[in-house]
Amino acid sequence: MIRVEGLTKDYGARRAVENLTFNAEKGEILGFLGPNGAGKTTTMRILSGYMPPTSGKVEIAGFDVVEQSLEVRRRVGYMPETVPLYPDMTVFDYLKFMADLRHLSDAEDRVDDVLEKVHMEDRADGYIGKLSKGMRQRVGLAQALLHEPEVLILDEPTIGLDPAQITDVRKLIQDIGRERTILLSTHILSEAQQVCNRVLIINKGKIVVEDTPEKLQARLSGAQRIVLKVGGDSDGLLNILKHVEGVNRVVPNLNGAVEFENIPGQDPRPAVARAVVEAGYDLLEIRPIGLSLEEIFLQLTRDEPEPPTTADYERLDDPIDSDESYADETNDNQAIDSEDR
Repeated sequence: MIRVEGLTKDYGARRAVENLTFNAEKGEILGFLGPNGAGKTTTMRILSGYMPPTSGKVEIAGFDVVEQSLEVRRRVGYMPETVPLYPDMTVFDYLKFMADLRHLSDAEDRVDDVLEKVHMEDRADGYIGKLSKGMRQRVGLAQALLHEPEVLILDEPTIGLDPAQITDVRKLIQDIGRERTILLSTHILSEAQQVCNRVLIINKGKIVVEDTPEKLQARLSGAQRIVLKVGGDSDGLLNILKHVEGVNRVVPNLNGAVEFENIPGQDPRPAVARAVVEAGYDLLEIRPIGLSLEEIFLQLTRDEPEPPTTADYERLDDPIDSDESYADETNDNQAIDSEDR
């Protein structure tokens, strides 16, 4: 459904997006993650036909966004971060207005259908200006669904919502995603982990990684962390684990359990379980702990400090005499004062 190859976008001398290549298939929810200024919104605007790329190729449902822009717009539903709504219109009138702009022949039927999809049938006659932020987001989602698009592009759809509203919108996105391709931009990393089939992390206009949340955890965690919990007193447990083959770096955690790492390529859990039971402990829990998506995100988007330049070293080799510098500055200031007088 979505095909992106070598996508680049320049704003004057500044490159916002550089050589992006990715795909998204029907029935897939692709999470689009990255820090502010990473190029997410620029990419979404290009995909929706809002602006052209500087170079590269983008296809939506087989149509080129530059050469066949109108065909692309017929197949894309776009919900920007700030949805352009008219507060003095009712929900029904606004959606009818948007349907008429798209020249939908069955406009009123489509409005009724999307209102049912976003569970707002009882708010159809209410004024948009009187709705909560969560309800306004639903109206924005409804307008993106009016023309039954094959691809849905959602830019921060849950921003500013309370926890209950976030849960409702997430479930709605999951339901819609069974029939469509969804590209979802979000800063809520747990949201991507719960909602998306795949995540794409972008930083400084470039893709740094693309995979499922589960595979990302496996790829970046290296040695697996495992938590072990026993009943009663755990004195002596650390010493027992240190002597089990395949176990590395044993430490107690704050909940009274013990954490350890496996040596890469080995799974010491069966041996650990036997050793713990044979030592007379009641084994309550033994489970792996993966990296959270938050930890992965921080690892991949953390800016490394730039190495010092030759000029930096030259400044270090040329120390300034602070007393002499102060004296020169004082004399200069006195000369300026005398001229003013």
